[in-house]
Amino acid sequence: MRYISLVLLLFSGLLTAQNASKKVLSLPEFLGYVKLHHPLVKQANITLTQAEAKVLKARGAFDPKIEYSKSTKEFDKKEYYDKQQLLFKIPTWYGIELKGSFEDNNGLYLNPEATVPEDGLYSAGISVPLAKNLLINERMAQLKQAKLFRKQAEAEQQLLVNSILYDATVSYANWLKTYKENLLYSSFLTNVEFRLKGIVKGFEAGDKPAIDTLEASITVANRKLMLEKNKLTLTKAGFELSNYLWNENTVPVELQPDVVPETNIAVVNEDVSSLLAVIKEDFDPTKHPKYTALQYKQKSLQVEKRLKLNNLLPQVNVEYNFLTTQPGFLDSFTRANYKGGVAVKLPLFLRKERGELKLAKAKLDEVNFEMLSQEVSLKNKFKATLNAVESYKDQLTTTQQMVTGYKKMVTAEERKFSLGDSSLFLINSREAKLIEARLKQIDTENQLLKEQASMILLNQQM
Repeated sequence: MRYISLVLLLFSGLLTAQNASKKVLSLPEFLGYVKLHHPLVKQANITLTQAEAKVLKARGAFDPKIEYSKSTKEFDKKEYYDKQQLLFKIPTWYGIELKGSFEDNNGLYLNPEATVPEDGLYSAGISVPLAKNLLINERMAQLKQAKLFRKQAEAEQQLLVNSILYDATVSYANWLKTYKENLLYSSFLTNVEFRLKGIVKGFEAGDKPAIDTLEASITVANRKLMLEKNKLTLTKAGFELSNYLWNENTVPVELQPDVVPETNIAVVNEDVSSLLAVIKEDFDPTKHPKYTALQYKQKSLQVEKRLKLNNLLPQVNVEYNFLTTQPGFLDSFTRANYKGGVAVKLPLFLRKERGELKLAKAKLDEVNFEMLSQEVSLKNKFKATLNAVESYKDQLTTTQQMVTGYKKMVTAEERKFSLGDSSLFLINSREAKLIEARLKQIDTENQLLKEQASMILLNQQM
């Protein structure tokens, strides 16, 4: 699918050996599982099956039909009549109907008009509507609307699948964010534990005051608390991610503890910038599945409007049938033997028909306004997302500079502390600022990833 392909191109990074005992689940791999096995994706595919069934049902209105009827009456040992008829009809596209029939009637009291030759009577004819139902009729409209509904269902199916994939991407981004925070807290806990050991040794050697060991111990406890809180958040993020993990038998799969996200997803590089530039140039709201679905809905309503307008016409049906007793010979069908007629029907006030036409026009106006609104909404949303991407890129640059600066300050403070020119309080203060800056950097990367995924989603075309 195009969404997964673009995500793969946009966020692919080299898989690193994060931990020999850990299994890395990359974003494209995760989305591939979602696309293949998620029940909502399969449910979206059922919509297409239903649309195909509706098309098949609408085509059934044009199926040839065979009708057979038999009617008899006997009373007081007399056969009043014995009538039977076999009729074959072929409906055509423009309301014209081709007919063929065979009649065989007998009886003492048979209606004279039902009298036929001894071997029966064959007929072949045509029924043509001259006004109403000629250029458009119920069966024609239903088939057209069924085909349009199938295309509308395809757009809505893609829209739903893309929405599920985007939600899954957001869930993965949150999982990745909490996992990076977990690595950060673990790293700084290791640092303060190592520092505590050094300070304890210094105290035992008489080089450090007892207050430093207390402060270092409090810092270790604080870091442990931060890490423990993050573990809870990471567990919740893992369960949220598990909502999108299913196997081929549509059985939910729980994320295992030894599975970790890919931590080096590239959110800013030349390839990402080039791809986003192409998306920016190619963006067309009228090709978005949401707008496309409305277009097919509009076309369907236009068909309905034509049908309701057609119902204002008088119903004038003309029928003509050639009659023969020898259907095997084409020259036996002559104008000398025929059966025909004309039927005219027109409601006097047409209130029902005019009301239906008014409703059809109102529905069409409603979807036209919705299309205008949706086009503007998609444009503005894309612009807002594009601005957000640029803003988060700038913020990421700033946070990176902050992280680099705080790292240098912590390193310098640790060097001064080892020389006796600084205090543990200053080191902890500098380190807290570094942690804060690194958390901002991780959060900004997370927001940028989500906005870039949103840009891809908005650029999905039919």
